[in-house]
Amino acid sequence: MSIGAQVDPVAMFGPADAGLRRLEALAGDTRFHVRGHDVTVTGSQANVDAAVRVLGEMRKLAAAGQPNDPETVERLWGEPAAGADVLGANILSHRGTSIRPKTFGQHQYVNAIRNHTITFGTGPAGTGKTYLAMAMAVTALQHREVARIILTRPAVEAGEHLGFLPGSLDEKIDPYVRPLYDALHDMIDPDHIKTLLDTGVIEVAPLAYMRGRTLNDAFIILDEAQNTTFEQMKMFLTRLGLNSTMVITGDTSQVDLPGGTRSGLRAAGDILSGVDDIAFMELTSKDVVRHRLVTAIVDAYDHWTLAHTPGENHPRNKGRRSR
Repeated sequence: MSIGAQVDPVAMFGPADAGLRRLEALAGDTRFHVRGHDVTVTGSQANVDAAVRVLGEMRKLAAAGQPNDPETVERLWGEPAAGADVLGANILSHRGTSIRPKTFGQHQYVNAIRNHTITFGTGPAGTGKTYLAMAMAVTALQHREVARIILTRPAVEAGEHLGFLPGSLDEKIDPYVRPLYDALHDMIDPDHIKTLLDTGVIEVAPLAYMRGRTLNDAFIILDEAQNTTFEQMKMFLTRLGLNSTMVITGDTSQVDLPGGTRSGLRAAGDILSGVDDIAFMELTSKDVVRHRLVTAIVDAYDHWTLAHTPGENHPRNKGRRSR
């Protein structure tokens, strides 16, 4: 096949052909011979067909200016649905870096946010639930689709007791909302973040501060929602005002509430699953975009839990009603 004279070979194959070498390793007995802008693929027919498919997607990404690193090639090989149309769908650009879905599941999640007023995004750590929601919020603000961004999470400690925290109110809540600030710094210049926070265009606050409010013309993100109670989740959802979008993210396998307290996130899935304009998206270990070991760790813990916990008490099922 020809990659075309207009395609940069470095973008196509990666620096030092790292992307091509990764494809060669994934494709078993397949071998690649590159001469100029032409690539010859040899091997068993099934592997050759798969490799040619991936090369076609790599060419589309390279033509769009996105280099094919080994991680991208792995996703193209392992998840055929996550082709160039998915991996090349840019949400936000900042300082030369593009934020985009990296898996088909993430692509569906982003589309759900675009097309629904309320979206629930659940899944294990590293699947981009909060990060992609934040990118969608910043994009909506930049396009003047909303007037402000509101970021909130419950002030629940993850298995640790921090005790009394000194300092001002902002300093006391900072440990709980720090992950939200980290994501913001990837998307907005630090000096501009301070201005947006000072003027209230971006608000970061504990969930308790949402009570009694009506949130109009806002993009609202509730993070770590598995640690909301039944009552807190109802309170939060009923804050929705006109021309607003809500995204609720969490991992139902990591509930840090006191024993016996039902997670508001789990309950919401049972109660609201049939309500129009509310989407429920579940990301999996296939959507983890951190270090490759994170996927292995998530899968290993899930397999161990399934083997050692009765079905009704499994962390992903506990507290749910059958439908």
